Amino acid sequence: MYASDSHTEIKRVSIGSKIADYAAFAKLRLASLVVFSAAISYFIGVRNLGVETNWITFAALLVGGFLVTGSSNGFNQVIEKDWDKLMNRTMNRPIPAMRMSVVEGLLVAGIMGVSGIIILWVWTNTTAAILGALALLLYVAVYTPMKRITPFATFVGAFPGAIPTMLGWVAATEGFGHIGAPALFLFATQFMWQFPHFWAIAWVMDDDYKKAGFNLLPSGNRDKSSAFQTLVYTLMLLPVSLLPVAFQICNPWSGIVILVTGSVFLWQAWQLYNDCEIKSARKLMFGSFFYLPIVQIAYLIG
Repeated sequence: MYASDSHTEIKRVSIGSKIADYAAFAKLRLASLVVFSAAISYFIGVRNLGVETNWITFAALLVGGFLVTGSSNGFNQVIEKDWDKLMNRTMNRPIPAMRMSVVEGLLVAGIMGVSGIIILWVWTNTTAAILGALALLLYVAVYTPMKRITPFATFVGAFPGAIPTMLGWVAATEGFGHIGAPALFLFATQFMWQFPHFWAIAWVMDDDYKKAGFNLLPSGNRDKSSAFQTLVYTLMLLPVSLLPVAFQICNPWSGIVILVTGSVFLWQAWQLYNDCEIKSARKLMFGSFFYLPIVQIAYLIG
C-alpha cells in the first residue's frame, strides 16, 4: 500500500512538472496578455457594429489565439535554445535545462500552431486565420532571427505583437469589410506601447542579453540615447492612445483615465531619461504591464 501511494505521488509530480514545462514553453502569462488584447478588441468590434456576441466565435478566438501565440513562443525557444543556456533568465527553460528535447519542442509548437490556425479558420473566419498565421510567421521567421543582428528587430516585432487587436476585431466583424478608425486605433496603441515596454525590459536585462549576443536597446547600450528614444516613444503613445476620444469613439471619462495613466507612464519614462538607472527602467517595465490593459478596458467601457 505504501509503495503504491509513493508511486502515485511520483507520477503526480512528474505530470505536474510536465504541465509547468509546457506553460513555460508557451510563455503562459505573455500568451494570456495577448489573448486579453484580442478579447477586448472583439467586444469593442461587437459594440461598434451593434452585432450579437457569438460565444462560439469568441471561445475559438481565445483558444486559437492562445495556441498561435504559444506556438510562436515555442518556436522562438527552439531557435534560441543555445543562447538561452547563456542567460540567467532563460537557462531554466525546458529545452536549455534538458527537460524537453528539440524534437518534442518542434512537435508541440507545430501542433499548437496548426491547431490554432485551424480553430480560427473553422470557428471564426478566414481573415482571422490568415492574420494568426501572419503573426506566427513574422514572429518566428523575421523577428526572432533579427534580434541578434539589429535593435531594429523591436520595430519588426511590434507588428505581430499588435496583430491580436486586429484578430479580435475581424473575428467580431467577419473580416476586413468593416475595418474602420476604432480597429486602426486599437492596433496603433498596442503597436506604440511595445517600444517602451520592450526597451524597459531590455534595459533591465541588458547584461544578461549581452551574454548571448542580443543588443535590444535602441542604441545598443544603457545610455542617454536609448533613454531618450524610450521617452519619445512613450510621449508619442499618449496622443495615439487618446485618438478614440478625439474622434468621439470613446467618452471623455475614458479620456481622463487614459490621460492619467499615460501621464504616470510618461513620468516613469522621464525618470529613466533623467537618471539612466536600472531601478527606473524596472519601474517603467512594471508600469507598462498596467498601462495597456487599463487603456484597453477604458476603451471598452467608454
